[in-house]
Formats: sequence, structure tokens, C-alpha cells
Amino acid sequence: MEDTHILQCRDGGFLHLALNRADKKNALTNAMYRDLTAALNDAAADEDIIGVVFTGMGDAFTAGNDLKEFLAAGTTAGLAAPDFLRVLATFPKIVIAAVQGAAVGIGTTLLLHCDLVIAAPDAKFQLPFINLGLVPEAASSLLLPARLGHARASELLLLGSVFDAQTAYQLGLINRIVEKEALAKTVLEFTAALASKDPHALQETKRLLKSMSQGVEARMEEEFTAFARCLGMPAFKTAVEKFFKPKA
Repeated sequence: MEDTHILQCRDGGFLHLALNRADKKNALTNAMYRDLTAALNDAAADEDIIGVVFTGMGDAFTAGNDLKEFLAAGTTAGLAAPDFLRVLATFPKIVIAAVQGAAVGIGTTLLLHCDLVIAAPDAKFQLPFINLGLVPEAASSLLLPARLGHARASELLLLGSVFDAQTAYQLGLINRIVEKEALAKTVLEFTAALASKDPHALQETKRLLKSMSQGVEARMEEEFTAFARCLGMPAFKTAVEKFFKPKA
């Protein structure tokens, strides 16, 4: 991409997207959102891509939206963030985030759409919308209560206070806390493990995890349908043959 504020790197079956505006704590601009949206669309259409990894350059994940652009816009018309969030929310493949330093606003709500999140001990999360006279975005007003319960979600969204990595882990917003120097190694471990799985089964499992179908019976029927699709795929036959193959 021409805009070096988004760095792209293919590593095996994963596309790594690094926010590269370290001097501004990786605050996201319209141009950056457009590049991220295009990258996700391309990755979704690429059969060789298993998923994407979001990282931030420098000492921050992202300080959130570039407020000067938002102030200048005065309206959501013309802003590129909504398109990015729509694509991210429906992205069918695996999404991983590695977080260090500030993860403000969309830096936190983005994580609600990730499948795996790793954070360094210095990660600081915040949902400051109320402090700016704004309301939550990225469906966080739906996803946070569903994940944390009404009381904890209300505290995060109504007070807009900063919370640390340990709190985020206890709340279930992140999977693991590792030293900053180990972030890249842990991402590699995750991507290597995922690359050994069947891509179709990964996508079906993610879809089921994100499904909004209610009730045990409805979810069971949805699972049965997906299960039947997977039974007909070559990966299942290969896995079973490997299982029964005599051990050397």
C-alpha cells in the first residue's frame, strides 16, 4: 500500500496488519481505515489466507480515532470508520490482536471482534466515549453486556475509566498476558497452531461462536447443519485416516 501508516506482511496463512503511526500513538485516520477495510476484503476473498493479525508499532496499540478528523467532519458522513467496523464484524476468518500500551476507544472495541487477543502487561484499555460526549460504537453496547454482564459493562461505558491488562483478563476481554518481548512469539504460536487446522472447520466454528441464534434447540440445529457440511469435506476423511493409521 502507498500509505505506510498501515504495514502489511504475509506470514504463512496469516496477513499481519500493523498500525504504523507511532508518533501519534497509532491514532486512526480515514486513510488508515480505508486501507484496513481493503485489506480485510482482500483477505476474505483470498483462499490462502486463514486470518489476520492486528498489531501496533511503537509503544501503543492505538490511541483510537484521530479526533481532529472527527471534529472536522462534524458528522459520520464521509468517515471511513463505520465501513471498517462493518467489514470487521462480518469477517469470516480468524482475527488475532497483539496489544501493548494504549488501546483506547476503537483500540478496545475492536478486540470484541477478535477471536484471540494477547496483551502485554503495560496495556491500558479505555472506552472514553462518554468523556467526549459520545456513545459507544462497534456494537460494544451489545457485545460488552453479553460478555461481561450489565453491571460491569455499564461501569466501563458510563465511567470511561482506564483499566489495565490484568483487569481486562479477569473480565474475559483478552486471552493471555505475556511480556512485551514475547508478544510476537505468542502470536507465532497461535498462528502456527491455527495453520495446522482445517480452514473450513475454523470458519464454521467461528461462525457458530458469533451466531446470535437463541436457545439450545436453535443452536443445536445450526451446529448439526454445519457438522454435516464438515463431514463431507476432505479434511475430515484425511483426519480419520490419520487417526486409524498404524503408529510406527
